[in-house]
Amino acid sequence: MTEDAGDPADRAGAPLLQIESVEKRFGGFVAVDRLSLDIKAGEFFALLGPSGCGKTTLLRMLAGFETPDSGRILLDGEDIAAVLPHQRPVNMMFQNYALFPHLSVADNIAFGLKRAGLPRKEIKARVAEMVALVRLEGLEKRKPDRLSGGQQQRVALARALARRPRLLLLDEPMAALDKKLRETTQLELMALQKRLGTTFVIVTHDQEEAMTVADRIGVMQSGRLEQVATPRQLYETPASRWVAEFVGDVNMLDGTIASRDHGRLTVATGGAGAVTAAAPRQPTEATAISLAIRPEKIKLSRRGPAADLGHADAMNRLDGEVAEVGYYGGLTSYRIRLDTGATLLAKMANTTRLDVDAYRTGDHVVAWFAPDDCVVLEK
Repeated sequence: MTEDAGDPADRAGAPLLQIESVEKRFGGFVAVDRLSLDIKAGEFFALLGPSGCGKTTLLRMLAGFETPDSGRILLDGEDIAAVLPHQRPVNMMFQNYALFPHLSVADNIAFGLKRAGLPRKEIKARVAEMVALVRLEGLEKRKPDRLSGGQQQRVALARALARRPRLLLLDEPMAALDKKLRETTQLELMALQKRLGTTFVIVTHDQEEAMTVADRIGVMQSGRLEQVATPRQLYETPASRWVAEFVGDVNMLDGTIASRDHGRLTVATGGAGAVTAAAPRQPTEATAISLAIRPEKIKLSRRGPAADLGHADAMNRLDGEVAEVGYYGGLTSYRIRLDTGATLLAKMANTTRLDVDAYRTGDHVVAWFAPDDCVVLEK
């Protein structure tokens, strides 16, 4: 696992949550494999990965619903691995919301406060505070079956926040919402987290959701962290081929290093010919490498980059033909079949209402991109 260094000021204090070499097995299956991770106070952290990668198991260990077979989980320096769930300053919002159908909105929010034995006056004030926080005023007496999906989610969130946890865990909290409502809720959740300053850890398999809400993302695979980074770092500088292919769309060109010159590599690829890539940190021994190029970095034109474009002669130019076109409103994707045999995916923003700049199937085009647009990955 790799972690990108952030701002030194951000690393100054001790982390709120420290996960040290935690392992969890179910029979012979290793769900979480000696995983270590630090999460800062006030951070919105996302665990991202495919189904079965161990992210929900890790979340359940943080909540206390599962016990690590080995390793430590420290919250504010205290090992909480053996602390019962209701005794931890941690709360969890479940994917299905787990609302009590026979209780009103107010009583659902108050449930944990009553179990904690808070005075009735304080419970009433805390419920009113949470109702206002998630904007459910006027719905306090409604039962869950009379609420929309978005309103039910807000009740579950308010209930999870009512006890003012140091750490809030969210298990796929927006999976049941439609796309428009999910996008709106993501922004509301971010604003709420910033206002409260509570540390949030969200589990999701939705890459766009993780990239939108999180300060940092931990990408998991087979019980391990592949990379921990900010959304931009994760997308622009993936640490491995697996991460590059998992996060977003990417073109992957495999080849061997033909030459090295002043921080650049010339790579002989199997299907795209010679490609020049910027490589500030050049591979030391590896000669077989992969080049990752995001589709939006690839430009298309009839003749290649304009002569007046800075360093136009240094651009990679690949001739080909448009094989497929996909229109998605804000952008159009083009699958280009290169003359050299490889296929590239390019995505271009639709900046005009009419399709004057569009390409059609069968059109000859030049796909071009800068050496800086290539990420060099050792195999």
